[in-house]
Amino acid sequence: MDKLKIFTGSAHRELTERICAYHGVRMGKANVSKFSDGEIQVEIEESVRGMDVFLIQPTCPPVNENLMELLILLDALKRASVARVNVVMPYYGYGRQDRKVAPRAPITARLVADLIETAGATRILAMDLHVGQIQGFFNIPVDHLYALPVQLDYFKHILHEQVVVVSPDAGGVERAREFAKRLGETSIAIIDKRREKANVSKVMHIVGDVKGKVSILLDDMIDTGGTIVQSAEALIRDGASRVYACCTHAVLSGNAVEKLNKSPIHELVITNTIPLNAKSKGLERLAVLDVSPILGEAIRRIHSEESVSSLFV
Repeated sequence: MDKLKIFTGSAHRELTERICAYHGVRMGKANVSKFSDGEIQVEIEESVRGMDVFLIQPTCPPVNENLMELLILLDALKRASVARVNVVMPYYGYGRQDRKVAPRAPITARLVADLIETAGATRILAMDLHVGQIQGFFNIPVDHLYALPVQLDYFKHILHEQVVVVSPDAGGVERAREFAKRLGETSIAIIDKRREKANVSKVMHIVGDVKGKVSILLDDMIDTGGTIVQSAEALIRDGASRVYACCTHAVLSGNAVEKLNKSPIHELVITNTIPLNAKSKGLERLAVLDVSPILGEAIRRIHSEESVSSLFV
């Protein structure tokens, strides 16, 4: 592991420290600061010539600042003559804009992929992308990991009850089906909703039997919290005994914390792909799962040129 170096920006140093501890290495020395006009300045403060570098940076809020920081760090590392720079993105910002949904609309997920690739990344390691097709936006290798193992392990304590895994929309059915299968062949249900505009949706009805069952609402991310709260309320109305909300990426923007605290959700189960902001720490019923062992093991295998495929499920 003498050629392995792990660097990070300012987005999520705690997660990077956990990954460094997993490998028994110290974090690479990089100084990220700003000029008085707000421009980001990066200095790599140690030699990285010929190193296999892993740059850990989720592009979480503030998205634009963290994305720009990632690009500048990438450029600095490439110009410092690294052998390879692997970008580890626990959370891929702009991932929801993956196709044209209206005339003259951008495909920003592709634009971000182009920017990262042009800046010098040689490989991408991501977790629970909003849609799998984002992998195809890159012309470099992409390893797509899932938080599924730690989520499944957490919910083992309710397997003695009747459980139903619920997808909050039609797009998440495959995720819910896989989760239900691995949880012990539990049933699934689907929330039929209509989205009137960005970040605004309305629950219509539930497809599937949830009466008297413990419901696990499963999604890749929770942003404003509107969909997940409406879904939980609909499940309780249809007779669910209690509702867990489970997601990988807790963006929790706007007044999401207030909505979730007032909701009938028994517990919100998230991972640490995104650091909790000050408001998010006010969540009353919260469990945070650690994904650093999954990311750490993937980094070890990539560095050692071993297969990563067994970590994909």
